[in-house]
Amino acid sequence: MTRKMRMLSMVLVVVMVIGVLAACRDDAPAASGDGAIIVGALAPLTGPVAQFGTAVRDGVLLYTEEFNARGGVQIQLEWFDEEGQAALGVAGYHDLVDSGATAIIGAVTSGVTMAVVPLAYEDNMPMITGTSTHYNVTVDADTGRVFTNMFRSCFIDPFQGYVMANFAFHEVGAQTAAVLYNNEVDYSIGLTEAFLEQAEVLGLEIVAVENFQNATVDYRGQLTNIAQHDPDVLFVPAYYQDISVIGPQSQDVGLDTVLLGADGWATIADFMHDASSIEGAYFLTGFSPDVDDPQVQGFIERFYDRHSAQPNMFAAQAYDAAMILFAAIELAVDAGYEANTPEFKEAVIANMAATNMTGVTGHITFDDRNNPQKTAVILHIVDGRETFWGYF
Repeated sequence: MTRKMRMLSMVLVVVMVIGVLAACRDDAPAASGDGAIIVGALAPLTGPVAQFGTAVRDGVLLYTEEFNARGGVQIQLEWFDEEGQAALGVAGYHDLVDSGATAIIGAVTSGVTMAVVPLAYEDNMPMITGTSTHYNVTVDADTGRVFTNMFRSCFIDPFQGYVMANFAFHEVGAQTAAVLYNNEVDYSIGLTEAFLEQAEVLGLEIVAVENFQNATVDYRGQLTNIAQHDPDVLFVPAYYQDISVIGPQSQDVGLDTVLLGADGWATIADFMHDASSIEGAYFLTGFSPDVDDPQVQGFIERFYDRHSAQPNMFAAQAYDAAMILFAAIELAVDAGYEANTPEFKEAVIANMAATNMTGVTGHITFDDRNNPQKTAVILHIVDGRETFWGYF
């Protein structure tokens, strides 16, 4: 076979493969066999952040069952375990699209979500996350373009860093602060930048900034450096796995200060066998089971009946994310749009943008970057448990 013929054969094979893939995409069902609307869900159900993913799954499952029990529009969930890895999140997105998903819930961590969003934007796929907090989940980092299809029910990182700097200064009374963050995680970096920026505005003196990497097990070097400056507060915008080690090791090096965190701390008291090392810490979150509100308490009761566990922030925010998305889908169906058509997706996106509802994490509307406008909850570690300090 000549080189020209071989090249022609290769081109024909590629064309045939593309044709098959296109046919599969075009023939993907818009609804399940019983007429239910297919909604895809990306979450790390295994791997190092599975605790977040399973909480999200449980919140979405509960709302889906409640929504379907009302009758009318029915939702069928299709899950993909992305294990907290961006590459798997991308593969999962394609898998869910090929399965006929007309909207996506997820992903859970910001890194995975940001890997998927540009693909979903090109498809104009309605998408909402209950937990991805990085600023660039809804805004393109390079162009500043808003991903108009992407929404979230959680706070953004800049908001969290801004709030905790204000809390440190106005409520804790701190005059000096230190920061310990993960310089390989977008979430931690974004929170740190916002905290430092607002600290400068307030006149809150930053006496030390230390960082660590993924899989760190010994933080004593950084904590010793921080202890030498004796800060009034130490802001640690990291996940619960890190905090569970940083807490005891801060005691090991004699660091006596008030620890501050953000929503990555959620469930930390349950995760640690002995939470005494983080006693007195404060962290921002999107939900507290101690809020005296009938809607919140009803949700907690139903969640416990369904899952035999108390809901945490991730479950609550995922529950609200499903509520927002399903309401938008129902409105699109009622308007006569056919699932998985361009018109249907556009209608769902417009309906989400117009959201004005009260969920279990508060009253939710969206700004022009598709970020929710809500009040922050501050939790306080008292006697080894997460207690509701108040709104801030």
